[in-house]
Amino acid sequence: MMSRLRLALVTAVLAGSMAGVAEAQTNRAHLGPRIGYNFDVEEIALGAQFSAPLGDRFEFYPSLDYYFVDPGSLWGFNLDLKYRFSGESLDWAYIGGGLNILTADGYGADDSEAGLNLFFGIESLKGWVHPFGEGRAILSDNSSFQIAAGLNFTLGQH
Repeated sequence: MMSRLRLALVTAVLAGSMAGVAEAQTNRAHLGPRIGYNFDVEEIALGAQFSAPLGDRFEFYPSLDYYFVDPGSLWGFNLDLKYRFSGESLDWAYIGGGLNILTADGYGADDSEAGLNLFFGIESLKGWVHPFGEGRAILSDNSSFQIAAGLNFTLGQH
């Protein structure tokens, strides 16, 4: 378990350290893989996220995570809105929130639970591949905190 935590933390730190000065590229959709660690479930998660611009600084940001629990399965679905800070010195940072749905099958209970997401993150916007790192609080009956890191690939011509 500790080696999984170390892997998740190293991945998050490496992705965060690659975030440089950003260029305004939030006018395109992005898609990519992610790896995370949930401190309350104490398991690694693999997933993906999609980002679609809604305006100058807002993005629709759905994502999903599969947690490696045993026995059973645990999935997290997120329907979020992301806000990028303005200004050249801050446009690599973002915050957001939205709906989280956790679905368990054979892991403690066989049901789904809805909750609220609050998150913050950093993302390099240089080039067509954007590394990112984020922290996410999932507020529900079984609140938890997780970190994630990954890559966003710009869709369409660059």
